[in-house]
Amino acid sequence: MFSVWYFTICPYRFDNFMNKLIEMADLPDELWRRILEIGVVETPNLLGYKDLCCLSITCRRLRRLSGDDSLWSSLFSSDFPLSSSHRRNSPPNSSSSKTLYRISFERDRARKAAAHKRAVLRIESQVAQHSSKMQEIQLQLDEENEKMKATVAELSNVRKVRQASVALNVWQPEVVRGRHKEIVEQCPVPADVRIHALENEFRLCKQQIVGLHKAYKEERKRLDAAKEQLASVKYHPLRDHRFTVDGVDDKRKRLKREHVK
Repeated sequence: MFSVWYFTICPYRFDNFMNKLIEMADLPDELWRRILEIGVVETPNLLGYKDLCCLSITCRRLRRLSGDDSLWSSLFSSDFPLSSSHRRNSPPNSSSSKTLYRISFERDRARKAAAHKRAVLRIESQVAQHSSKMQEIQLQLDEENEKMKATVAELSNVRKVRQASVALNVWQPEVVRGRHKEIVEQCPVPADVRIHALENEFRLCKQQIVGLHKAYKEERKRLDAAKEQLASVKYHPLRDHRFTVDGVDDKRKRLKREHVK
């Protein structure tokens, strides 16, 4: 839309543009070949397979020139060095370099698609593991919370028993004294011993809950990182996915470098 509007309000620029195209079309084949050789052979990464494919659909002349075997042979050697070395060591065949490039490109794309699928499945497995671990931690948290609530309730009752036993040592009406005596008789162990045990159990439950909360937060970070990584992998389906879980590949590469040194 912008180019049409630009040339509509600036017709002289459109004329200049068309004149340049006509001048470029008048260039001899030898000069075009030299331009393509500079872009593909002599200056690597300046022109790639996409550029040659785009040139090939502009006109018949550039389609013929961009399909030159020397250009695609150079691209084949730079983009697929392993296949190129295998080709040099193997007996010659009648396939053109462009055909070999297309075959290698399709194989490489299929390999990347398979690697992408494996990477997605691996990360999805990590997400499932982290989610399952978080559920286990949440269940343990619920159990510890219920245990702490029961401990607090029992501790409150035992403290009432101790208060009742202290109240028995002073004068009080028989009705109140009988009720306190009944409360004390319901506790089979000494109140002070039971209170000490319950206080230790309460502190232990509190420590367990703090540790479980910390583990839950760390597992949540791992889950978020795995989900972010999964979204990135799904967004880039043709990227090389050669990483593994927990940096195993990095450790192997580091050990290999140390062994080489």
